[in-house]
Amino acid sequence: MNHHRQTQEGAIRQVATVNFPTRWGLFRMVAFERDLEQSAVGCPQTAQALVLGEIGGGPALVRIHSQCITGEALGSLRCDCAAQLHMALSLISGAGSGVLIYEQQEGRGIGLMAKLRAYQLQDEGLDTVQANERLGLKPDYRDYRLPAEILKLFGIRQVRLISNNPDKISAVEGAGIRVVERVPCEVASGAFAQRYLQTKRVKCGHLFPSLIAVSRSTVQELSA
Repeated sequence: MNHHRQTQEGAIRQVATVNFPTRWGLFRMVAFERDLEQSAVGCPQTAQALVLGEIGGGPALVRIHSQCITGEALGSLRCDCAAQLHMALSLISGAGSGVLIYEQQEGRGIGLMAKLRAYQLQDEGLDTVQANERLGLKPDYRDYRLPAEILKLFGIRQVRLISNNPDKISAVEGAGIRVVERVPCEVASGAFAQRYLQTKRVKCGHLFPSLIAVSRSTVQELSA
């Protein structure tokens, strides 16, 4: 059944539903788009929902995940995005049901080219927040309204949210969806990602209970 909903942010349309076999099980992939009248490029915003099992009834296990071409397609070790994606799919598979919403918001919404320019500044010694600011950008442009509307279209009003990001929790709850539990999504990471993770923890407020504080000298050494 196709879904369509008109909101203040634009028309949300379900454009395709396909069987989507993965190593974690057989999902349904449901593709959505939303018109953005104020979009600088005049293009619709898109997202894909990977749905496993029946999601009616109690709180759904949900991950809202932002695209990361460098980590997920090209194997970059500068971030933990690919490992988080795989962990979330594994958790949903283990639970037997759930939804992963995959948004095209590369580089926290700044796009791939700007993300690579920020990487270049990070190679020169800046952290992720400082690099974005040097480029005249905010640290995070991500918009979670489309994922929230997708959850509502599925009839989901309560979630167990797989996330380390308090801002994401606040955005979901602000959209009228109750977060009954935060499910941690902390993954093992190597030396190349340490400064990135520390910046997310210290400057962005992300929740990493087991992340050991790294001294300033070690962080500088890792980013050299």
